[in-house]
Order: sequence, then structure tokens, then C-alpha cells
Amino acid sequence: MNPPDHNELTDEPSNPSNCSGINEELRERENQIQRGQCKARKRNFKEGLKVVGGDFPVLLGRKDSLVSKASSVEGNIPRPNQSMDQLIKIFARKGLTIYDMVALNGAHTIGFSHCKEFSDRLFHFNKTTPTDPDLNPLFASALKVTCEKIVDLGVSVVNDLESPTTFDNVYYKSLSKGLGLLKSDNALLKDPRTKPIVLSFAADQTLFFRAFSRAMEKLSIYNVKTGQQGQIRRVCDAFN
Repeated sequence: MNPPDHNELTDEPSNPSNCSGINEELRERENQIQRGQCKARKRNFKEGLKVVGGDFPVLLGRKDSLVSKASSVEGNIPRPNQSMDQLIKIFARKGLTIYDMVALNGAHTIGFSHCKEFSDRLFHFNKTTPTDPDLNPLFASALKVTCEKIVDLGVSVVNDLESPTTFDNVYYKSLSKGLGLLKSDNALLKDPRTKPIVLSFAADQTLFFRAFSRAMEKLSIYNVKTGQQGQIRRVCDAFN
């Protein structure tokens, strides 16, 4: 995404780790609501959340930063192939606990991932075993068909095979079946620090919903800009 010329904004959304489409859409909705121009769109947005399983309270008023650089994304966004220790450290720097981290990973119950983010599990797991043995064999075979020739880097697969359009706890249930798409998904089930949390969310959807809501609220108030530190952008991809 390249910003317009009227105010230079270095291209943070272009970083491959950044879910820019979703983030920019959410920010634009919030900005329009704050400016009093979007009553109908606000209603439609909340209805859209309900379609995939329900909504939760969101604090309004968060300002956009006056700095936006792609280089600042690295080390602040979890990567699919990072170790559990690395993932825990990234979330801890944002004031989030291991419990919060596992809850936020539940967002993988909807959305998709590109083949390049998990192809190593299919073709280059290690020198003796090309395919990750933790993957369900049928699932792995289907993924290989989809991702064998990654000519188009935009080729993607849904994160939650069993209920890809519903926000629920099926993502956690799927991990025990070898249906975790990303290496980081599978790591949640294997690491003794996170496995009990995964199993508790798999057994109790209400518990997951409460934990996800609390973790999202904590994340939304991290490093809030006050006073002249930030602004409500009129256009999301450009400074005012």
C-alpha cells in the first residue's frame, strides 16, 4: 500500500507481517465514527462482527502515531516460524501474559495464511522428514496440492479448516487433530506452558470468549498516544 503524496508516510503497512487491510479498515471505521460521519457504517460494522460469532466492547479515542515505518514492525509482530520463547517475549513487551497470547491466537479461527508462511512444514521440515509429522496426513496432502508450485505468492489457505467463517473455539479443538496450519499454531499444543490453556479453551468456548475480549482490551490500550503525541487521521494511510 503506497500512501498518497499530500503527506509523506513511510510504508509501515507494506511490511509482510502486518495485517494491513484489516488494521486500516478498523482504523478508518473508528476515525469516521469519531468524526460523526459514520452512524450507518458503524451499525453495519457491528453487524458484520455478529455474523462471525459476536462482538465485544471496543474503547474509542485511540490516536494514530505520528511515525509510521516498516522497519519498526520487525520484532513487534509475531512470525509463524518463531519459537515459543520468542513469541512469549514479543507479547510480554506489550504487557500481555502467556494466557493473553494463547487467547489472541484464537483469532486464527477466521482469516487465512499464505502458502509461503507454512510451506516449510510441507516440503522442508528437516533433512530426513520433508513433512512435519504433527500435521494430519490428509491435511498435509491437501496443502501440498495447493502450495506445491508457489508461483503466486498470494495463494492462501484458511486458518481454521473446520469453521473458517465463524468466530468460535474450534481453532483450539483442531490443534489436537493435527489441523494447526502454522508452526506457531502447533507449538501452542506442544509447549507445556501453553498446552493447558489450549485444552481449556477447546473445552469451554465461553472461557475463550472472555479471555479474548480481555486480551484485546489490554492490547488496545497499550502505548496509547496522548496530547500532541498522536492524531486522528482523516485518511488512514496519510498524516493530516
